[in-house]
Amino acid sequence: MTPPAPTGRRDLTWLVALAATLWGTSALMRDPLAAHLDAATIVLYEHLALVLLTLPWLVPALRAWRGAPAPVRTAAVVIGAGSSALATTLFTAAFALGDPVTPQVLQKLQPLLALALAAAVLRERLRPRYALFAVPALVGAWFLSFPRPFDVGVADLQAALLALGAAALWAAGTVLGRYVDTALGPRSTLVLRFAFGAPAALAIVALSGAGLALPLRLIPLVLLLALIPGAAALALYYVGLRRTAASRATLAELMFPVTAAVVGVAFLGAEFTPLRWGGLVVVVASVTALALHEHRADRPAVRQRAGAAGPVEVP
Repeated sequence: MTPPAPTGRRDLTWLVALAATLWGTSALMRDPLAAHLDAATIVLYEHLALVLLTLPWLVPALRAWRGAPAPVRTAAVVIGAGSSALATTLFTAAFALGDPVTPQVLQKLQPLLALALAAAVLRERLRPRYALFAVPALVGAWFLSFPRPFDVGVADLQAALLALGAAALWAAGTVLGRYVDTALGPRSTLVLRFAFGAPAALAIVALSGAGLALPLRLIPLVLLLALIPGAAALALYYVGLRRTAASRATLAELMFPVTAAVVGVAFLGAEFTPLRWGGLVVVVASVTALALHEHRADRPAVRQRAGAAGPVEVP
C-alpha cells in the first residue's frame, strides 16, 4: 500500500525547470553525434551508459516494481520504452533534419497533451488563471521553434512530425512519471526508466536496421550526453516532480527549448530572428511568473485533488 504523499511542502516547479535547462544542453552532444550515427544507435548507447551508471540500484528497483500494483508496473514500462527510448529516438531523428532549435517544436503541444492526461489520470483541475501563464508560454514556444512561424516549410514540417511524436510520448512520461514516482519513489522511477528503455532501444535499432558501430572518438560525447542531460537532469526532474503538479511541471519544461535556443545560437551556429528572440523572452517570463505565483499565491493556478486513479495519492 502506498504511503500518503507528504503535504505542506514547498512547490518545486523551479527544480523541474532546472532539470529542463540541463536537457537543453543536449544539443552540444547530440548535434555532432547525429552527423555520424543513426538516431537509434545514439539512443541505444545513451541508455546503456545510463543503465551502467544506475546499476547499483537496479535490483532494489526491480523488486519494488514487482511488488507494485499492475497499473504502476505498466506505467513504468511505458515510461522506459515509450517516453525514454522511442521519444528520444524520434527527437534525435528530428535533430538530424535541420538546425538544433527547430525540433523544440515538440514543446509546443506537450503542455496541452500533458494537461489532458493529468486530468484523466491524476484528477488535477485547472483554475482559469492558469491560462494567463499557459497561453503566452505556448505562443512564445511556437515563435521560438520555427524560423518562419507564418510560413512553415517542408523540412520544418518533417522535423515537426517527428518531434510531435516525441511530444506525445514525453507528455505521457510527465504524467505517468508522477504516477510511478508516488508509488515507487524518484530513485526507482529513474532507474526503471533506463532499465526498460535500454532493451526497447535495442529493439528499435534492430527494427530500423541502424548500425551498432560506435567509433572510439565519439564515446566521450555519448557519456556526456548520458550524464548531464540524462542522469543529472532526470534525477532533479523526478525529485521536483514529486512536489509539482504535472500541469505546472509541463510548463516548467519549456525551459528545455529556451536553453536549446541559447546553446544553438551561441555554440552551434543557429540563426535567430527577432520573432524567435521574442518567443524566448515570453517563454522565460511565463515560466518564471508561474513558479512565483504557485509559491506565493493563496489560490494556486493548479488545484490538486486527493483520490487520484490507482495507488496515487496526490498531495
